[in-house]
Amino acid sequence: MAVSTEQLPTSSKSTVVLEGATVRLAGDSGDGMQVVGGQFTATSALHGNDVATFPDFPAEIRAPRGTLAGVSGFQVQFASRDIFTPGDTLNALVAMNPAALVTNIGDLEKGGILIVNSESFESKDLKLARLDTNPLEDGSLDEYRVFKVRLDTLNRDAVRDVDGLTSSLQDRCKNFFALGLIYWLFGRDLDATLRFVQDKFGAKPEIVAANEKALRAGWYYGETTEAFDHSYQVEPAQLQPGTYRNIMGNQALAWGLITAARLSNKELFCGSYPITPASPVLEELSGFKHFNVRTVQAEDEIASMCSAIGAAFGGAMAVTSSSGPGIALKGEAMGLAMILELPMLIINIQRGGPSTGLPTKTEQSDLLQAMFGRNGESPLPIIAARSPGDCFEVAQEAWRLATRFMMPVIVLSDGYIANGSEPWLIPVVEDLPKIFVEHPAPSTNGEPFMPYQRNERLARPWALPGTPGLMHRVGGLEKEDVTGNVSYDPDNHQHMTNLRADRVARIANDIPVQEVQGPPAGTLLVLSWGGTYGACTTAVRRCQADGLSVAHAHLRYLNPFPLNLGEVLGRYDEVLVPELNMGQLRLLVQARYVREVVGLNKVKGKPFTVSEVAAKIRQLVG
Repeated sequence: MAVSTEQLPTSSKSTVVLEGATVRLAGDSGDGMQVVGGQFTATSALHGNDVATFPDFPAEIRAPRGTLAGVSGFQVQFASRDIFTPGDTLNALVAMNPAALVTNIGDLEKGGILIVNSESFESKDLKLARLDTNPLEDGSLDEYRVFKVRLDTLNRDAVRDVDGLTSSLQDRCKNFFALGLIYWLFGRDLDATLRFVQDKFGAKPEIVAANEKALRAGWYYGETTEAFDHSYQVEPAQLQPGTYRNIMGNQALAWGLITAARLSNKELFCGSYPITPASPVLEELSGFKHFNVRTVQAEDEIASMCSAIGAAFGGAMAVTSSSGPGIALKGEAMGLAMILELPMLIINIQRGGPSTGLPTKTEQSDLLQAMFGRNGESPLPIIAARSPGDCFEVAQEAWRLATRFMMPVIVLSDGYIANGSEPWLIPVVEDLPKIFVEHPAPSTNGEPFMPYQRNERLARPWALPGTPGLMHRVGGLEKEDVTGNVSYDPDNHQHMTNLRADRVARIANDIPVQEVQGPPAGTLLVLSWGGTYGACTTAVRRCQADGLSVAHAHLRYLNPFPLNLGEVLGRYDEVLVPELNMGQLRLLVQARYVREVVGLNKVKGKPFTVSEVAAKIRQLVG
């Protein structure tokens, strides 16, 4: 079935131009909020806006409909300027039922737009949302601009002529009706979503027709109803010239891995066990067999880690991905990979802990686990992504370090980055720096191969199995220096332990020095890492605009730290470290540089707001 090309009329109502807006769509997990939120994001990106998103949904996705536990939300900030977060407060909220209203109304600004499905506020719906009175009638919403839309009826009227639809299928189209209304309200085009509907449901023409009708009906409702007297427009942002696409963090990470493999002329192998929120990395990679990508969905976390070790020994670019609980299970095998000194990437998409914890919520909870979560002295390099698009670069940088220094590298992302999205400038692969990988040539001189003979970086040779003359021993028992033979000599064990630690430390000579945004010295330095980048960047800029002496440094490299980090910290009276944990980086910085560090800590499963960070800055600077 072809997508309709009928052109919508130009709106006859007045338009208010905004610099930016933040919108959240919320409803039951089965209402498709993530789908329509994704479409609103893609459409805004195609419009030329800078975009940042925050999908928020529970692990209990099958919670009873209408209950507080099962509310799913998708937040989008879009603007005509650079933005780094999905926004603190909402300018507009779409609540599909009372539960969605209750769980989200606290984030809507006073005077903000509240669109509700008025037909979902019956007594049973109110009871499920634990409401004693109807908020649409009791005056509790008087400080907002409330638009009560008979969404169920209007949607059914729009799709009733489509043959082959049950009443249940009719009702499932109402999310597209709501999306069409939001498209009208913010001057969005329908074409991209119409193409999406065709691509996703093309095999079911009745579903295509129904969703298209519902989407258009929502747009026409906004245009014709007297409830809305004007719409809003956010002009395109002034972005760097080039070709852009909207990209999610996990997708960017997978593409970065593929790119790193091609830049190093290696086959990519990913052995992983599915776990939220890391599963999409494996899923995305599995679709690229034509790029020489091999994926294995292992039976458990230990098997996934060991398969990656085997792939690394065989000469492939080896990757395994997981989240905190899975990383804990991989711990012993990670120690094996470390002592074998094989290049590979261990990806941890962090979620709230401990144990099963909060699978769908964000946290920076695994930094200390990455640093110390193995038996014995087992140091490994750690590098962290700061945003969805940055995942692409981090994957390549991690593989460069892994091959240069012959060791596993831990890559940290988190649920906020993994599921969030932003416009991403598509690079020209030919312009990206190559990743040079060397393997020792066959030996015919009859002399024994020395697998732990090291270069200036203390890296041992990456000898491929089956190469004539390069037979060597592998295993988890301590290695004799140079020969790689099993050794229980205490002095050798001390020596090898020192070597492995020194090898990680030498990475500091191979990474950029730490940069600072703002005054080179002063009252306060905000030190961030991972997904707190956006909130910290925006908060610091706001405070700088108000004349406060504050600077910002963001860490990509967490082990080792950049060579000049200590000197940078010493130039400021105080250092503030905002973290979505109870102070893990703060602990490491205080121990390494022996100075007091102020923490801003939060473990609520939600990212920092800009206002939270800015308030702490103002408190410290005065």
